[in-house]
Amino acid sequence: MDPAKTQVPAPVFLSAEWRQLAMVNYEVDPAVLAPLVPPGTELDTFEGRCYVSMVGFLFLQTRVFGFRFPFHTNFEEVNLRFYVRRQTGGAEGWRRGTVFVREMVPRVIIATTARWLYNEPYLTRRMRHEVETTRARYEWRDQGRWQSLSVTGADGDWQEIAAGSEEEFITEHYWGYNQQRDGRTLEYQVTHPRWRVRRALDYRFDCDVAGLYGAGFAPFLTGKASSAFLVEGSAVSVHKGRPVPLP
Repeated sequence: MDPAKTQVPAPVFLSAEWRQLAMVNYEVDPAVLAPLVPPGTELDTFEGRCYVSMVGFLFLQTRVFGFRFPFHTNFEEVNLRFYVRRQTGGAEGWRRGTVFVREMVPRVIIATTARWLYNEPYLTRRMRHEVETTRARYEWRDQGRWQSLSVTGADGDWQEIAAGSEEEFITEHYWGYNQQRDGRTLEYQVTHPRWRVRRALDYRFDCDVAGLYGAGFAPFLTGKASSAFLVEGSAVSVHKGRPVPLP
């Protein structure tokens, strides 16, 4: 869905560039995700299958409410996310979005602000990266060792995302949802142009999955991924969230 057609006139909370996204995607049992689905939403599926994605990327030129914070403008993020949708009841129809299981950044202010405003599950960890045109590797220090996510993409030009593809399902979600401390669901819009991708020639995911994400995810995230690709990225705006209306 074109994000311009679902634009909500909410102020921009965060603006940045998200670049060189390494995305590794796994099919999971819906029962693992069911307890994490925010009220008012339901699991979104692709060809009847539920997915989670490990995503690493660069946050660049970051501003929060228009302000830059020293040493907090350029940094890494690694997150585990899954996909939901919400029926608006109007002409717009379904809003398709993401829910985060865990997000890691190396900057305290970013993590603290996101937890405070959105109740997002952020952790602060030491992080580092190696990025080239066709390769992105993101590392974080946890459980006493460096863990990592990396994708090596195909040579050549960035490719347009094919309509109806798994890449389109993974990348074309323009809303974020999470459950607040009072039990309500917060909805916020994320706007960016349609991205371009490189199919992966190889990927690596080295992580203590049970320790970081929970034992329920371990059988899936330690197996073979359904897909992996690099995403070029773009400028991104994250709008201030609003509670999902109660039925």
